[in-house]
Amino acid sequence: MPPQHTKTTPLDAFRRARKMWLKGEKISLAALADDLNIGRATLFRWVGNRDLLIAEILWSLYEPLYKEARANTPGEGIDYIVGVYRYINTTALHFKPLRKFLHQDPEYALKMLTSSHSTLHTRTVELNTRLLKDEVRAGHLSPPMNIQSLSYFMIRIAESCVYSDLIGGHEPREDELEDACTAVRILLGGKV
Repeated sequence: MPPQHTKTTPLDAFRRARKMWLKGEKISLAALADDLNIGRATLFRWVGNRDLLIAEILWSLYEPLYKEARANTPGEGIDYIVGVYRYINTTALHFKPLRKFLHQDPEYALKMLTSSHSTLHTRTVELNTRLLKDEVRAGHLSPPMNIQSLSYFMIRIAESCVYSDLIGGHEPREDELEDACTAVRILLGGKV
């Protein structure tokens, strides 16, 4: 009996692209299609385009990190939110594949990570908004400003620290991230 070939699926394409990204390899849809032995049109139908695929890869890394941060951070209210914020951004600050992605093509990486048109940025703000709303509903938080604006500002502060080498021209630093946590605490209405 001849060996049976398993059919390549969209999930196979995603997994292969994610593995490439984690290794620091640039993702070319043409090369990915060839590697998977599928047509380029099929791959484009599955993933949309390179930007959408990379956004999904980034989200597949961020969402579990967010859940992990929520599960491993004690407390409630302002302390809890700042703890989750610190956990996520400290991890991002030291995540080697992210650092490599940022330095391979800084302009493209910033577009994918921080643009208001970026799927990742939009989803990140939405998740952060959910975190804030959960704490408000639980009676642990009464923010002094609109939650949507607060969430957006929190994410922008994090981006300015985690990507400071590209945005501000200096290497990201732990102490600067701690200052960002202090700023978030103040924005949440907490005392320093």
